[in-house]
Amino acid sequence: MENERFARMQKTTRLHLGMEATETLQRLTDFPDQPKAMDYFYDFFRRTFADGLTLPPRPAEQKVIGTMCLQVPDELIVAAGAKPLRLCSGAYAFDQVGAEMLPAKSCPLVRATTGMLHANHPDWGRELAAVVIPTTCDQKKKCGEMIATMPYPVYNLEMPSTKDSEASRLYWQESVKQFTLDLQGITGRKITARSLQAAITQGSAASALFRRLDDLRKSGGPVIFGKDIFLVTSGYFIDDPERWGNAVHHLITELEERKQAGLTVGNRAAPRLLLTGSPPIFPNLKVPILVEQSGGVIVADEVCSSNRLLSDGVAYDQVTLNDMVPAVADRALKPCTCPCLTPNHDRSRRLVELIRDRGIEGVVYQAFSGCLPYEMEQRQINTTLSGIGVPMLYLETDYSPEDQGQLATRIEAFIESIIARRRKK
Repeated sequence: MENERFARMQKTTRLHLGMEATETLQRLTDFPDQPKAMDYFYDFFRRTFADGLTLPPRPAEQKVIGTMCLQVPDELIVAAGAKPLRLCSGAYAFDQVGAEMLPAKSCPLVRATTGMLHANHPDWGRELAAVVIPTTCDQKKKCGEMIATMPYPVYNLEMPSTKDSEASRLYWQESVKQFTLDLQGITGRKITARSLQAAITQGSAASALFRRLDDLRKSGGPVIFGKDIFLVTSGYFIDDPERWGNAVHHLITELEERKQAGLTVGNRAAPRLLLTGSPPIFPNLKVPILVEQSGGVIVADEVCSSNRLLSDGVAYDQVTLNDMVPAVADRALKPCTCPCLTPNHDRSRRLVELIRDRGIEGVVYQAFSGCLPYEMEQRQINTTLSGIGVPMLYLETDYSPEDQGQLATRIEAFIESIIARRRKK
């Protein structure tokens, strides 16, 4: 009886996930002047989500390491011969599964990720060699105990609560060193200086491509919508790195040609906006889509599913594990602006820097209901932005589509107020 109930739940969830993904892709492609190179990403997500979420193809002997935060150093996983897979889910279909297991006031991303792992077990139980959870988020940390009973092998990666002291940096480096040893036990492969250097080179190539893509958003008329940037980076979570890199290269080439020809997407005079807060992850691109349907354009972001994901490379001096492993740790900690850190002055500094660099006229702050660090930090960010005369729209939302009308009304009013401010100036 229990097996039959689980099978029905799996079938229903896959059906709802396919419908949800199809609807999101329809809304993404309804915009005019889409770059042709975006078709790769639309097709990739259509294939991946059409019949439930499928794991990417890989060599049979390659193990998959699931990660639940960008603080997990992917370079070490690749150096150990495994495939890193970001598990954070943006699917309302999985959120509904997780809602039966977690408190109603918990974060929808945590509910969806837990629901996804439950709904895809036992298939994923055989596929995932480990689920790595950094202690950045209390809810992820606690749901790890539940995930371990499904059962998945769960590893906690201890994260300091601050990055401003030498002691915290050393503490994090020791955590990463222990993770390196754990990975060798999980994969049965030794991490060598050569394999780690190759993994760092692969990650640096992806970062360099993303920075070129992100630079195209800086000035002039917009050549790509922000909602497409979030789709591209969501693809990085699960796609093959080489295929993803080739697709991004083709996209950059097309956008550079469009920029040279003076072609833009949307209205050239659309208000230039920045999105920050809780991460948009496919298929939950609700807020970015509504913002750009309402006449704005997202030309910058400060979220862990996009700009923070690929903006920094690893800097090391010598090709030795003693030098490269701490460098990998520093790459994850030093630029981190996650509100799990306190104090978090770097986030305010980074936002002001982006606003001045990109000519930002307004900031949209998305906070998932139940994500207390982002909810609590919005007041501090609003004070910072008020000090430099930039308006902020705070949106508390979740994965449900039911609040789209209310969100659209508030977003439209915010964009109209920015246009009115522009006229007064």
